Amino acid sequence: MPIISSSTLKPSKLLKNGHIQTLYPYFFRKVKDVSYSRKRLFTSDNDFLDIDISDVNSKKLLILSHGLEGSSDTQYIRGMTRHFNNVGIDVVSWNMRSCSGELNWTEKFYHAATISDLEMVIDFALAQKEYEEVYLLGFSLGAALTTNYLGLKAKSVNSKIKKAVVFSAPCDLKSSIKELSRPINKMYLENFLSTMRNKILEKHRTIGLSKVDIKDLSKIKTFQDFDNRFTAPLHGFIDANDYYEKGSCKDKIKNIAIPTLMVNAKNDPFLGDDCYPVHEAKENKNFFLEMPQSGGHVGFLESLRKDVLWSELRAQAFIFDDEIRRAE
Repeated sequence: MPIISSSTLKPSKLLKNGHIQTLYPYFFRKVKDVSYSRKRLFTSDNDFLDIDISDVNSKKLLILSHGLEGSSDTQYIRGMTRHFNNVGIDVVSWNMRSCSGELNWTEKFYHAATISDLEMVIDFALAQKEYEEVYLLGFSLGAALTTNYLGLKAKSVNSKIKKAVVFSAPCDLKSSIKELSRPINKMYLENFLSTMRNKILEKHRTIGLSKVDIKDLSKIKTFQDFDNRFTAPLHGFIDANDYYEKGSCKDKIKNIAIPTLMVNAKNDPFLGDDCYPVHEAKENKNFFLEMPQSGGHVGFLESLRKDVLWSELRAQAFIFDDEIRRAE
């Protein structure tokens, strides 16, 4: 029954609000001292993935997956990269299609079930160096994708992959989308949709999108409409609901065969009630669920004065079976 009932996250009074936890690092956190070497991988469908490598000459590797409309340059990716580099771990941060700063060459973008791209990154990393241990870590949509990968691969996951950690996972996509559709969350919804609409328009102008109609693109105001119009037809789903069912990771948790920690804050404005897989945690001894009272969406700040986030310390502690070593 691996539910972690008492979280060590203790934010200051100012940071107990989920929206502040979500927005402050997004707007104000700047992570420096991260050095990347970029590699381009070419996919079997004549496309590419850009990955960013931060090598500190380690025998251990962390592979990071970003969230919706994120990239390897997003603050939570850079922060986790810096932290694990500082404790002597190599890091590979991969960019999902059209998230690396350059539009991809095919009509495909990315979604929560694109495990083949993650698998390609893993295979590439393992072929580059004789790593003794590999760990997977994902945020938000990247957390759902990582969980999908572990659940679908189950016991066939490469034996070098020892543990995984995921933060702010929208386990049930329909529940998450319903939560984001609430009026109080309109700013998040529109922020995502504005960049997604722009990418659709730019790619249509560049290569043409034969499977979709971009007419009245600016009038799309919900994820359901966007996913019906674009995500589903571009990626082989029947409709948005078909994507939400197949892209949700909650029903795959039962198959996870390596120690995996999921941290979903109770005040996350992106997560609905069905995004807290308590039953699934009780049924799988390999799956650990932690639900701190605060943390927002990929926030997990304890103090505005600390440059290391609790999520970085928590990931380190879980991966290395250690207590959280706080940075004062």
